[in-house]
Amino acid sequence: MTSYPSLTRALAETLVDVLWFIEGSEDEQIDPDDAVKVLEGVAHRVTSLSDAQRHELAMLVGEMAAAETDPSRRQFLKQFPEGFGLVDDAP
Repeated sequence: MTSYPSLTRALAETLVDVLWFIEGSEDEQIDPDDAVKVLEGVAHRVTSLSDAQRHELAMLVGEMAAAETDPSRRQFLKQFPEGFGLVDDAP
């Protein structure tokens, strides 16, 4: 059984797992409109977090990306902070 250092880490990994599944699903698995609604809903929720909470989640996702061995999942994790509103788009 995997032990997580915090509830936040466990929930972050679970959120990423769900979003990774949705992102990689074929149209026959999940209705594309429903998938977009879920992804946009998560992005909206994440952007409403405090700066400290967004930073914490971005750091956790960064740690997950550094440890990931699957190249496509690692790329998803690296793009996650910007794609889901954890970091500002400003240069």
